[in-house]
Amino acid sequence: MTKAEILAKAGKEKRSLLTEIESKELLKAARIPVVETRLATSKKEAMEIAVKLGFPVVMKIVSPDVVHKSDAGGVKLSIQNASQAGRAYSEILANIKKHYPKAKITGVTVQKMAKQGIEVIIGMTKDAQFGPVIMFGLGGILVEVLKDVSFRIVPMTKRDASEMIGEIKGYPILKGYRGQDPADIPFLEDLIVKVSQFVDKNPEIKELDLNPVFAYKDGALAVDARIILESAA
Repeated sequence: MTKAEILAKAGKEKRSLLTEIESKELLKAARIPVVETRLATSKKEAMEIAVKLGFPVVMKIVSPDVVHKSDAGGVKLSIQNASQAGRAYSEILANIKKHYPKAKITGVTVQKMAKQGIEVIIGMTKDAQFGPVIMFGLGGILVEVLKDVSFRIVPMTKRDASEMIGEIKGYPILKGYRGQDPADIPFLEDLIVKVSQFVDKNPEIKELDLNPVFAYKDGALAVDARIILESAA
């Protein structure tokens, strides 16, 4: 879908939270690397998509009413074959109906399981005084536990991105700690700048989260993405 189609669909449905697939479509159009993700609306379709993408795959619930997907059993990892994909689809729906009986369910995403890397987060929120502010830090659950993040105001330069990466306490991890591969820091700098440009050109975006982004020694890849619009208009 195009940006106009995505925004029109969200407006028609009177929702500000874009689905993971919609979020990734917008990001992909801005040349921000994201994991290919497809929507399944039936058990059979989930199995077919999984086979086409190649195993292992990850499956996640798609619902505007479910924020913490993992806590409600809405995420299944390391699915190795079509039979497991079908079973995962059924189990995800059952778990969500149990925890959120009134939730509107769009379907289940199927995506290729990405190679593990150093988890970082790139996000954006709007400050009442300064406008869009970019956040960077260690990702996954670490961002909630350690709160090791840095901030910069949009628009950003590559120098700004370099400085904010170097400011976090976890910077030595990105440089390669105890034999672990270092992250591709120049690539992360470019990625942060691309996110800055993306939100600067799309003022209707209120919040954005890329978490986790897997940082590799030769690039990076956003595994999950969430975009909240300023309004559902």
